[in-house]
Amino acid sequence: MKIICIGRNYAAHAEELNHLIRGGAEDPAERSRQAGGGAETLPERNRPGCGECSPEPIWFLKPDTALLRNNDPFYIPAFSQEVHYECELVVRIDRVGKSIAERFAHRYYKEVGLGIDFTARDLQRQAAAEGLPWERSKAFDRSAAISPEFVSLQELDGDVQKLHFTLEVNGQTRQTGDTRQMLFTVDRIIAAVSRYMTLRMGDLIYTGTPAGVGPVSPGDNLRAVLEGRELLNFDIR
Repeated sequence: MKIICIGRNYAAHAEELNHLIRGGAEDPAERSRQAGGGAETLPERNRPGCGECSPEPIWFLKPDTALLRNNDPFYIPAFSQEVHYECELVVRIDRVGKSIAERFAHRYYKEVGLGIDFTARDLQRQAAAEGLPWERSKAFDRSAAISPEFVSLQELDGDVQKLHFTLEVNGQTRQTGDTRQMLFTVDRIIAAVSRYMTLRMGDLIYTGTPAGVGPVSPGDNLRAVLEGRELLNFDIR
């Protein structure tokens, strides 16, 4: 199975990511408030920050060894001094497909969950400065937390582009996601990725994170909720 991760799929996060990679630091809760999680949906490339956005989805892969399952604790790796959380809606592929037309992409998934793309931001910043790939900062062991439960879209009124999710750190909301604000819809992502590689049953697509990312520390608790359902709840060590 593959773990396919989409980058810069929310305009406000694309903006904050540029700041983080350039070495800035600010309060993630304040960024999240400024981003306005419930803001009105805007057309693609007309949203704030879209001057930095790609005309096509940006994606990268994590190996299956990156999975962190069953709400197991996340251990901060010794090689990084600045690991960030990035909460994302995750789509699980349930049919084999290649070169899937966008209008048929909805046939290739029926359940969604939540995940956290843990990122060694210091290593990412270094790689970006040197023009190198980001795998060291993104693809390390247990860097992709995944919810034990996936929820049928039928139970969620059927529309993957009308979902809300939140991430709490130590009981405080740090990220608020609204899939209407995605720059690239799930169906467009599937069409774009499947142009280059075959999608197989069980493949996971992490669809991008909203604004509000920030560092984790030992003792933190992370709790992620999708449409009122708690799907993730685990500790940082």
